[in-house]
Amino acid sequence: MAGHSHWAGIKHKKGKADKIRSKLFSKLSREIMVSAKLGLPDPTMNARLRAAILAAREANMPKDNIERAIKKSQGASEENYDAVTYEGFAPGGVAVMVEVLTDNKNRITSNLRSIFEKNGGSLAGPGSVAYQFEKLGLIQIKKEFSTEDQMLELVTELNTKDFEISKDYFEIYTEVKDLHVVQVELEKKFKELSFSGVVWKPKVLVSVNKEVFKSIINLIELIEDDDDVQKVYSNFEIDDQIITEIAS
Repeated sequence: MAGHSHWAGIKHKKGKADKIRSKLFSKLSREIMVSAKLGLPDPTMNARLRAAILAAREANMPKDNIERAIKKSQGASEENYDAVTYEGFAPGGVAVMVEVLTDNKNRITSNLRSIFEKNGGSLAGPGSVAYQFEKLGLIQIKKEFSTEDQMLELVTELNTKDFEISKDYFEIYTEVKDLHVVQVELEKKFKELSFSGVVWKPKVLVSVNKEVFKSIINLIELIEDDDDVQKVYSNFEIDDQIITEIAS
């Protein structure tokens, strides 16, 4: 069985050639700028900025764009963004968490409500969905860099919470407060990490059929298309074979 994260990986590979790079880079730049503004502009001293830069590099964002975003954060820019998390329900009763960085809360709230309602879902109030998820640190390392036994031995020595293996990655979960320390230790062992950041991990997955899956993915893609939206999390699962059939 596989959920939204698996589909996101397939979708990324399938749509990489025609992905609107400017929109992706704009979102990544916004996260880098906000991260640098909230803390120090030095990624070695700012865990959130470190994670934002890692995400940008994984998306092949040019180094100049990254440096420009950091520099912009230290200037007298009038751009100020609020970090807001929205909760909602997708078709099939699937829970959805949406993280945004916005300079207009009224606009994004209206946009999200419209997207949910027009696509078989509903925007919910605070606490309606969040209890179905756990906020954790996540580090992903490509499986080619280690064997399963070596990785398991390593993570048991660190202050980790959970360890999972997906199709392409070793996934190490930590408490949010321990993420930076674990990341630093893993970077001593591996030349590169694929992802490091805070995520909403579902506590229980909701199984859906092929038709509901299509509706959920349509909803999520519309949400992700909004310029203010940074990340979307959901708690559905579906058979791997069905995902592959739809993605092919």
